[in-house]
Amino acid sequence: MITAIIQARMGATRLPGKVLMDVFGKPMLARVIQRVKQTNTIDKIAVATTERAEDIRILQLASQYAVIGFVGSEDDVLDRYYQAASHVGTDNIVRITADCPLIDPAVIDKVVQYFLDNSFDYVSNIHPPTYPDGLDVEVFSFDALRKAWHEAQLRSEREHVTPYIWKNSNLFNLGNVSGEADLSQLRWTVDTKSDLDFVNEVYAWLETKRSVFGLSEIMRLLKQEPSLLEINKEQERNEGYQKSLREDQFSR
Repeated sequence: MITAIIQARMGATRLPGKVLMDVFGKPMLARVIQRVKQTNTIDKIAVATTERAEDIRILQLASQYAVIGFVGSEDDVLDRYYQAASHVGTDNIVRITADCPLIDPAVIDKVVQYFLDNSFDYVSNIHPPTYPDGLDVEVFSFDALRKAWHEAQLRSEREHVTPYIWKNSNLFNLGNVSGEADLSQLRWTVDTKSDLDFVNEVYAWLETKRSVFGLSEIMRLLKQEPSLLEINKEQERNEGYQKSLREDQFSR
């Protein structure tokens, strides 16, 4: 069984409440759930949020869209994922974050299928990244997650779920899926108001023309309307993980 666990909380540092902000008429998390539901390889979907009172709204939305809701640690996201996966009862996990409303179902399926067709513990499309930031997919076995949960110690290894796995190639069999071209400089995730503006523009252009759109359709749009690239071009990729690494050094 393969379960997608969508990581979501209201308390984002740079854009609080972003996961329920409007993306062309629907909450961002709803957009992510709907896109994950369009995959062919995922059996179950769970939304893993925190114990904070404000995150009850996330559980309510999960129920509204008929997916599993789970409550866990706010800061130890690795523990939250492990407990959620244990609660669901699954063999493999797909990690998705709720701030990626342009996540492409076809890209998810491509990464998952590569994981299934080979003897990997962990497969992603981010080591190294070649897809736009916001199309990140990680797939890993429950056994790998359990080992990481038992052994990971650093703050960066607990806050970001998978670093202990992908940093330890001597312990885990790792794989990566690369795109046809390096598009890693493109930013389609949401951490700031300008990111949200960009995503809304993409939906405004494309959802009125087709019910399903993904990487290829967005790239055609950006070729036709290159000014859209100016909306959020100043942001840094993986800023949250870099912050955790700095905190690792401080804690030492």
